[in-house]
Amino acid sequence: MLFSQPSPSPTHRASTLLHRAQLSSLNAPFFFTTNSNHRRIFHLFAITEKHHLYGHTTSRKLQVQDFLQTAVTARASVKHQALEKFQRNEERQTISEFNHLLMSLVSADEFELASNLKSNLSSFGLIPNDWTYSIFVNFYCKKNDPTEAKSVLDYMLENGFEPNVATLTTLINTFCENGRLQDAFKVFDIMSSIGCEPTINTYNCLLKGLCYVGRVEEAYDLMGSIKKSSMKPDIYTYTAVMDGFCKVGRIHEAFELLFEAIEMKLSPNAVTYNTLFNGYFKEGRPLRGFGLLRRMRERECKPDYVTYSTFLHGLLKWGKIKAALSIYKEMIETGYRVDERMMNTLLRGLCRWSREEKELLKDVRNVFEEMRQRNYTVCPDAYDLVVEALCSGREMEKGFEILNEMITIGYSPKTFTFNIVIKSLCAIGEVDRALAIFKLMHKNRDPRGIPFNALINQLNRKGRLLEARLVYAIALKRGVVPKSKPSKYLIVHHK
Repeated sequence: MLFSQPSPSPTHRASTLLHRAQLSSLNAPFFFTTNSNHRRIFHLFAITEKHHLYGHTTSRKLQVQDFLQTAVTARASVKHQALEKFQRNEERQTISEFNHLLMSLVSADEFELASNLKSNLSSFGLIPNDWTYSIFVNFYCKKNDPTEAKSVLDYMLENGFEPNVATLTTLINTFCENGRLQDAFKVFDIMSSIGCEPTINTYNCLLKGLCYVGRVEEAYDLMGSIKKSSMKPDIYTYTAVMDGFCKVGRIHEAFELLFEAIEMKLSPNAVTYNTLFNGYFKEGRPLRGFGLLRRMRERECKPDYVTYSTFLHGLLKWGKIKAALSIYKEMIETGYRVDERMMNTLLRGLCRWSREEKELLKDVRNVFEEMRQRNYTVCPDAYDLVVEALCSGREMEKGFEILNEMITIGYSPKTFTFNIVIKSLCAIGEVDRALAIFKLMHKNRDPRGIPFNALINQLNRKGRLLEARLVYAIALKRGVVPKSKPSKYLIVHHK
């Protein structure tokens, strides 16, 4: 048995293999997201498969393309009908063509159709080859079922089939993404036993996996072994370990690796810088991100959506609302969409800041209207704060409109919100509106939060003494003794 005897640590085994590993032709960056990994794997398969498909006609390729367009866009029943019709086509006679179709379905995430086609392999009278089983491995990896993928790999090895480095690396990566490092290193050992040389992509997956489970020191040591070997690290190698350092709060060491990568003439990409934004965010220093953004632009590295959203999330998390507003505006100008959750957080923060800085009311309105246009759900507490901000900023009509909208959609405004609206309406003499809101709120609210004094004073000023006494009586009935009393005499205001 391969693992029956005590063996060195996984990272030690990986390091020793580096002394005899040679760079292969598979140099594409190959990790971080499952989708990007599998796209690159399938690109490799496509390059290889085209040699098998070389003799097939253009019309046949168009038939495959037409079927795939139907499969991707149609509803489930039509998809299966299309597959059955395509399977009945007698022109498809080779395993290479079967592989091409299966690979295309898996690549398009059409797992149900791919499973259907896979289960019908024997009915076509075709004998599966290395590529067929490699596609099966990738099929299960894309479905995030590395255990089943490993079973296919075991069958391949037991029956004399030869998996290539791309297939094995995909399985290693899937195990790593699930935190199953022991299983990943077992597959790595299989590579050694069958004479399949790992690529830098293989090591990048292992580095990422080690950092994912917090074994950053082992990842750093493995990276050191890579640098000493004939296999040269790429920017993804550095990014993996940088990300590991950032996750454990060691951003200074992550920057040292960034500078080292640049000295080696490697070009940091947006993914590289995004790990550093996340590092600053975790350390509670999100404002440092502005300097990092400037550094990216100096190196002509364009920030992507993840850059902006990570930066914005960090600023909002640590209450840097005005800085967050500037990044939000930059995102909008760049054409990126800010998600619903972050826009609610930004809106709440702007409302709170507008209590002291009234010029932010314009931004409150703009963000609120942007959310409406995008059909985002404004959360109840954000609605409360918008109403408060507008009323406090003497934009009563808009505040009253949004309060009505809030009640119409089924939200229950807080007592504090009703209080603010009533006081603001009384302040501008809109006592009838204030009374209408008072009728909405007084029955089911804590009476201590109801602005009885503001209503009584305003009713006294308007000479509406009977209504002032009624409000006073309601207060007494609810156990509150207002400081303001209904006037005994009509107050006449001389012009």
